[in-house]
Amino acid sequence: MTTSPDVSVPHQSAPAVARGSGGDGGSDFARLSQRITAAGLMARRPGYYAARIGLVVALYAAGWGAFFVLGDTWGQLAVAAFLSFVFGHIALLAHDLAHRQVFRRRRPSEVMGRLFGNLGVGMSYGWWMNKHTRHHANPNHEDLDPDVAPDILVWSTDQARASRGVARLIGGHQALLFFPLLTLEGFNLHVSSLRALRSPYMKKRTLEGALLLLHIAGLLTALLLVLSPGKAVAFLALNQSLFGVYLGCTFAPNHKGMPTFTGDERPDFLRRQVLTSRNVRGGLLTDVMLGGLNYQIEHHLFPSMPTPHLRRAQVIVRQYCAEIGVPYHETGLIRSYREALTHLHRVGEPIRRQRRAR
Repeated sequence: MTTSPDVSVPHQSAPAVARGSGGDGGSDFARLSQRITAAGLMARRPGYYAARIGLVVALYAAGWGAFFVLGDTWGQLAVAAFLSFVFGHIALLAHDLAHRQVFRRRRPSEVMGRLFGNLGVGMSYGWWMNKHTRHHANPNHEDLDPDVAPDILVWSTDQARASRGVARLIGGHQALLFFPLLTLEGFNLHVSSLRALRSPYMKKRTLEGALLLLHIAGLLTALLLVLSPGKAVAFLALNQSLFGVYLGCTFAPNHKGMPTFTGDERPDFLRRQVLTSRNVRGGLLTDVMLGGLNYQIEHHLFPSMPTPHLRRAQVIVRQYCAEIGVPYHETGLIRSYREALTHLHRVGEPIRRQRRAR
């Protein structure tokens, strides 16, 4: 069963979908989990991840190899664009490692996560873990999910009315500015990662900081050794801008424009994950480009499930949601962006109204 979210209602919850008791068989999620486990979909896929990691590392090496071979030419902008795509897939691998999809144990997951995240693309593994864990626990909860905090964008009309600073300045036109703002996301990841080194939750901050600085120093050294200053700046700007846009386009379809919760609104685990998530239809190309996050509902229900199992899990989850009457939303990629932008425009209306009233 597929439904479209009611983007005109910022907080979608009702007694009919808020219940979580499964009666004699336990919770609704427990029964679904039994089906998923029986299908073998929580089993590790070492061969898949060995091949995926090997391919991404090879592409990373090929990109930098081409960089040093080409030398001081404007053709390096093509290398910058190619490496932005590779950086995106390194970040997606760090995401899978953080969820222990690759290794069952914590230590190898952290070691590889820091190598890919901190050293590979300059994104702190510890910062990402803290932020992303809170997001998974309470997706689209305005008080608990850091991904819908009104720092720059506002995600509900209540946030728009209470907005201050940058969020108030751009909130009225945030739908138009959304994709341009994504060009800054790559730089924001670096800044947020460095700032997080001072946070009390950060473990192994010396190691994290050293790897981050090694990435930044290595990147800048390579650019300044091979390219003239102007070309180096152009390379860095294009690479980081496209990296930010690619990551933003990968994560934006997942929850933006879906129902949000506030205060004590907190349905049971299954409904909390399904109602706030959106799947994106597509074939193998969509799976590759979005890193499996197009199966966002299944990923949120079973975050440690290996990526190649998500497509098979979707059939089971979608059927189960139909059985218990829980809305399950999926759409095409372009439609997902349209829904997200429509939502951003709608919730910015209080800011536009106040400006018109002046």
